[in-house]
Amino acid sequence: MNRECFFTFYFCYQRLLKFKLSAKKPLNGFTRPLARLIDQFEQLPGIGPRTAQRLALFILRQPEEKIISFANTLLNARKQVGQCHKCFHLTAEMECEICINTTRDKTMICVVADSRDLLALERTREYKGLYHVLGGLISPMDGIGPELLNITSLVKRITDDGISEVILALTPSVEGDTTSLYLAKLLKAFVKVTRIAYGLPVGSELEYADEVTLARALEGRRDV
Repeated sequence: MNRECFFTFYFCYQRLLKFKLSAKKPLNGFTRPLARLIDQFEQLPGIGPRTAQRLALFILRQPEEKIISFANTLLNARKQVGQCHKCFHLTAEMECEICINTTRDKTMICVVADSRDLLALERTREYKGLYHVLGGLISPMDGIGPELLNITSLVKRITDDGISEVILALTPSVEGDTTSLYLAKLLKAFVKVTRIAYGLPVGSELEYADEVTLARALEGRRDV
């Protein structure tokens, strides 16, 4: 199976799996207000039915003042947190802390899909440049084209701010590869474009790695 066929199969499989998981059975044995609360928690990413039930029951056991404080914190965060007008990272100010940090390398921009990826890269403490959050990935099946992403503003930053290198740090998936190829073709005329390497995690067994991961590891090889 070549790589394009594998990506297509994997993408369709993931969409089918999401469809099956979304067909949830109604909650039984819970009073209606509690069932609605559990359902709200279950809509959060990474929260399954059992975890949603534990969270809902935990909330109900808390004093009323704690629940009110928690609800007010959610509302205030929703009202106050917006996007940096330069890189589109989450911030409560006009520009985020990274963009206004004078110690960052202003000649490099690392492109990510969303703020979660940005925070993951920041935890490595290795990258010292700037970022640009696209706000998603190109996905024709979901109706997401380049015009819906923060690409025009990226090109403007490159031409206006004297950027020397753009690093593409997008998820190694069908959508991520499509977006990376689109950006590489678009930006190579203006700036040096690189992409982070993908390969085997430290401590993993080679025999258990899937073919895509192994292919990435080979592509990202370097001199020793």
